[in-house]
Amino acid sequence: MNNPNLILSVGTQVVARVEVRGGNGTIALPPGAVGVVAQAPGDYWHSYRVQFLGGVEASLKRDELAILSEFQSGALDRIEHPMAEHRLWDHVIYRCVIGSRAYGLDTNESDIDRRGVYLPPADMHWSLYGVPEQLENPETEECYWEMQKFLTLALKANPNVLECLYSPVVEHAAPIAQEMLAMRESFLSRIVYQTYNGYVMSQFRKLQADLRTKGQVKWKHVMHLLRLLLSGITVLREGHVPVHVGEHRPTLLAIRRGEVPWEELDKWRLALHSEFDAAFVATKLPERPDYAKVNGLLIRARRSVT
Repeated sequence: MNNPNLILSVGTQVVARVEVRGGNGTIALPPGAVGVVAQAPGDYWHSYRVQFLGGVEASLKRDELAILSEFQSGALDRIEHPMAEHRLWDHVIYRCVIGSRAYGLDTNESDIDRRGVYLPPADMHWSLYGVPEQLENPETEECYWEMQKFLTLALKANPNVLECLYSPVVEHAAPIAQEMLAMRESFLSRIVYQTYNGYVMSQFRKLQADLRTKGQVKWKHVMHLLRLLLSGITVLREGHVPVHVGEHRPTLLAIRRGEVPWEELDKWRLALHSEFDAAFVATKLPERPDYAKVNGLLIRARRSVT
């Protein structure tokens, strides 16, 4: 039997294992439709362009396709998905809770959002097929970044990733993840100012446009933008990421409920921007994070799974 992990070449006859949808999203062909690979991706994780009878074209991933000859011989049922083979979920080295339950903004209806890091086996990481940048399970609200991707985002001061490093609710941390947490200050730098402040300003411009054109805004989004400003100010002043909102909880929840007039919260936003500017001028954080230290961590992590 052919290795199901191998990249299918152009011209391979295939069978769709799922419904084939047209450009407008409607179902064009049922599962079982026969087609030919017109364009192949460079790795397992991206889609093939497949031409079907009747001129229908669609983009399908490898696990949505079967080789026609194998399908006809009944071999399809014996093909294992590469993700199942490697059980990447078993290689999660860090799992924490973020979102409203970590911020202290949760209600009885709040979901539990879990994020973290996975460290793939060396043979898969080095293989032709590569590894996905993240593992996601929408049903359980989980997302785990591949370690290099996570570290890169943290070095760029991505707010969601930095919050993972400072989450007050850690459910699992393997030894290499504990080492990462012990050096989390190495990820912090003045880049936080551009990342946090710039994002909030751009999003508020969009919100103001929505208010003018639609007469309404998403108050939950407004709440989180102000929370982000508060967090960024503390990062610059104190050198750590405050995840829980503490004393600001009542005000932020009132904003989420739409109880605070726009003029009042926009005035608060502008005041926070001024505080952010002052914190940036006075901060003791370095211009850039400690790339060398983080790179050393990644190399040790890679060697630990060889």
